[in-house]
Amino acid sequence: MASQEKIISFPHMGNYHIAIEFLIRHVLENIQVLTPPPITKKTLELGAKHSPDFVCVPFKYNLGNYLEALDGGANLLVQSGGGCRFGYYGEIQEQILRDLGYDFEFISIIDNENVNPLAFFSRFKRLNPQLSFARFAYYFYLTFKMIEAMDTIDATIRANIGFAVQEGSFEKLQKEFLQKLPSVNGFRSLDRIYRHYHALFRQLEVNKPANPIRVGIVGELYTLMEPFSSCFIEKELAKKGIQVTRFITVSYLLRHHPKSSDLLKWAGKYLEYEIGADGTDSVARAKMLAEAGYDGVIHIKPFGCTPEVNSMPMMQNISNDYKMPVLYFSFDAQTSETGVHTRLEAFHDMLMMRREANTWQNVI
Repeated sequence: MASQEKIISFPHMGNYHIAIEFLIRHVLENIQVLTPPPITKKTLELGAKHSPDFVCVPFKYNLGNYLEALDGGANLLVQSGGGCRFGYYGEIQEQILRDLGYDFEFISIIDNENVNPLAFFSRFKRLNPQLSFARFAYYFYLTFKMIEAMDTIDATIRANIGFAVQEGSFEKLQKEFLQKLPSVNGFRSLDRIYRHYHALFRQLEVNKPANPIRVGIVGELYTLMEPFSSCFIEKELAKKGIQVTRFITVSYLLRHHPKSSDLLKWAGKYLEYEIGADGTDSVARAKMLAEAGYDGVIHIKPFGCTPEVNSMPMMQNISNDYKMPVLYFSFDAQTSETGVHTRLEAFHDMLMMRREANTWQNVI
């Protein structure tokens, strides 16, 4: 491995691979970057084939990403930690891959204990001894601002794509925006691209009612941010003319995440203690969405995700108290996309009927 040229790779999660690749290319100039192919059924099948049966689906997706990357020539894999048992999956995935005969180096960039720039720098420094802190800090912050720009654009899309007059206009412009990001060469360049496309998105023609059906999505972070893992649930809602709200993004998790004490305060009587990972966030946000008059909430999680399972009784209490429907989804390798779409169709029909019933009550 010492004399072999290093080729680094990492798992997918939404479109964030663009920012990850951007950072690696600028701080690890001595290492080639190989982004795995986009997630497909093959990715999940590969991961599921070599994973323990009852491990959560993010593990299976990540393992599938690693297998595709190793088969593509990677020999240096990046693993990140998490706020739940996902933080311990790296060791298991490494052992599985070694048992399959792969020769590679496995590194952890993010762990549960040290999520700060200095910790990031020390890990990157081990891979590139010539890396200065000034260069790392510059590109680390530039990458974070890129992620913020991506998340802001995504929020605009999420709120309006379901009402586009020209089908595919938002997707086409988003693709163009994402293709511009690798050419960023500084903060002014990023700001110029962001402002240009943010203005273009706001100019896209939409036929949005004054009071559209609004649905909030809460749950576990991976299934929220990797659309393939939730059968593209946001896209399916948009097709039905629903305005979607989602809080959890990478920039939210890294910088804008509320303190636990604030989340518990927002959750009020429904939660007295933290329940781990994103579970506390799910309860607090569900209550906030109910108080904001949302038509419904969709709660998504990997099958067997303990923190999210723990959040469900409190969310059901919120649903009962505020008369706001909550639809629950658990995703795994065997989840039927047709079944998900059927349940979404029924949920949409129910929300429409509730709207019509309320309209008649107000008229009477």
